[in-house]
Amino acid sequence: MIRIVLVDDQPIVCEGLRVILDARPNMEVVGVAHDGIQALNVIEEVTPDVVLMDLKMPVMNGVQATRAIREKFPDMVVVILTTYDEDEWVVDAIRAGAKGYLLKDTDGDDIAAAIEGAIAGRTPVAPQIAEKLFTFIQYGLPQQDSTITDSLTDRERDVLRLLASGLTNAAIADRLHLAEGTVRNHVTSILAKLGVDDRAQATALAWRYGFVTSE
Repeated sequence: MIRIVLVDDQPIVCEGLRVILDARPNMEVVGVAHDGIQALNVIEEVTPDVVLMDLKMPVMNGVQATRAIREKFPDMVVVILTTYDEDEWVVDAIRAGAKGYLLKDTDGDDIAAAIEGAIAGRTPVAPQIAEKLFTFIQYGLPQQDSTITDSLTDRERDVLRLLASGLTNAAIADRLHLAEGTVRNHVTSILAKLGVDDRAQATALAWRYGFVTSE
């Protein structure tokens, strides 16, 4: 029996996938999460064989969650199931440790076959993604546009690195020997310059553009 955890911020998607996969004689959905943090907690509790992972989610996105899962559970199989096929998402997800990359227009039989393939050691990818990977091999990886961070001051970059590492404003202030109010002002400025609404979105950008790494 292949034990599966579903991670998607849309409950209706999880419900549909549960119906499809639980109907298979060799598969069982043993947990559901709606963001990356929930996913880590659920995985810790139920220890699945496969995690079927969406990418754009609140709190912790699928790339961050995949990276965290693979660091904590190196043998865990993570298969991406998403609507997003942009180059940067494909590259980031594979670098984070995903073993497969499917799109949400994949039919139920193919999703089930992909899960079986990933368990068997194969790397299932949607045809559109396979085409991108061949292009990357032929012409190199796409250049990621990091100009979005160029407007940050050196101090704001320091704050962003620590923020993306999960530190609170108080902890950042202590680390950088600043007043907590000063850090709060820096965070407000960072969010405005990056064009994001909250710390989670800023963290996602920090990971993407290399401000913080798993090391």
